[in-house]
Formats: sequence, C-alpha cells, structure tokens
Amino acid sequence: MPGYQVTEPRLRCVLPFEAAPAEVRLLRRATVKQLDRWGMPVAADEAELLVTELATNVVKHVGEGASATLILEWSGERLRLEVHDKSRIVPSLKTASCDEECGRGLHLLSILAVDWGTVLTTVGKAVWCEISTSSGQAYRRIERAVEVLEAYQGPSRGLTLPRDRPDLGLDAAAVELIADLLHWTAARGLDPDDILDRAQMHYEAEADAA
Repeated sequence: MPGYQVTEPRLRCVLPFEAAPAEVRLLRRATVKQLDRWGMPVAADEAELLVTELATNVVKHVGEGASATLILEWSGERLRLEVHDKSRIVPSLKTASCDEECGRGLHLLSILAVDWGTVLTTVGKAVWCEISTSSGQAYRRIERAVEVLEAYQGPSRGLTLPRDRPDLGLDAAAVELIADLLHWTAARGLDPDDILDRAQMHYEAEADAA
C-alpha cells in the first residue's frame, strides 16, 4: 500500500473461519487464547464479545457457510480486530433499523470499541474495531457504562431518571440491560450462568489488582 508505514512493533494473528454458529464459538476461544499468549488478558472479555458480534454479522448478513477471516493486531495501547468477508454491503448505524437485534449489535460495537469502521477490499469488505489496552481502561469502562445506561433507559422503555436521585434510574436501566444481554447470550447458544460467573470473576480479579 503506497505511503503505508509501520512506525511501532505490532503483533498479528490471522484466523480464517467459516460463517457458522459453531465456528463463531471456536473463533471466540481462539481469540482469548491468542490474547493470553500475547500477555494481554485484560482485553479478553471485550475482544471476545466483539469477535462474536463481528463474526455473527457475517453469518446473518453474508450467509452461513461463507468464508471469512479474523485478523488480530496489537500495537501500542490498542488491539485491532478485523473481519474480512466477500460481501461489499457496508453496514452502518444509520441503516441499523433492520431489526432490534441488528441495530443493537452495531450500537454495541460503537460503544465497546474506541473506534470502528468498514473498508471495501478487492474481494469484499472488512469491518474493524479497536479496543484500548491502556492502564486507564477501568475508568473508561465506568464512563462507558454510564453512557450505555443513559442511552438505554428512555421513554421507549418506560425508565426515567429521578431528578433528585438519577442513580436510581441507572440502577433500573442496568437490570434491564443485563437481562437483555443474558437473553442475547442464550440466543447464541451460550450459558447465561457461565457468562455471569465469568464476568464476576473478571471483575473481582481487576478489583483486587487495582
């Protein structure tokens, strides 16, 4: 690529996969193992969720059985995830109203990732996103959680923030959001109880390390 220059060390892993629910599960596990080899388990949960979303989008919108590739690239304080497929249809938040789950998936991507986008390639497209791996990630997580909860509660869900205790409204929104995420995990063949246990263990480990 003309003018492209690598100015800092990068770690890169290429994982071809077939668009199928069983392959998505294997891809998620492979991602976690690779990040562990690189010594960066702090970003594993976010990467696992984003890889699931990116790969599931290929299954849903390109077609089951389609060939695709996941590329992991770690450089500096960011982890980049790219999923390449052979469709030239570019997803966007503006057109994410096809259904509630589709729209939520793209919004989840925009919320969890530091940055994301799509680019056309010679054979199709790539959807990419980047995760922060810096030490200040915990504070960003809290800020991000507030952003999600404030957007999640609203007139359509019948949740409003009390003027004197806005945190009570966020509590209700948090319960609704967690419940919806558990439905989301079950719909993808995951065990909601396992997800909750892993999230609790991950939180406790980070809290002890803080």
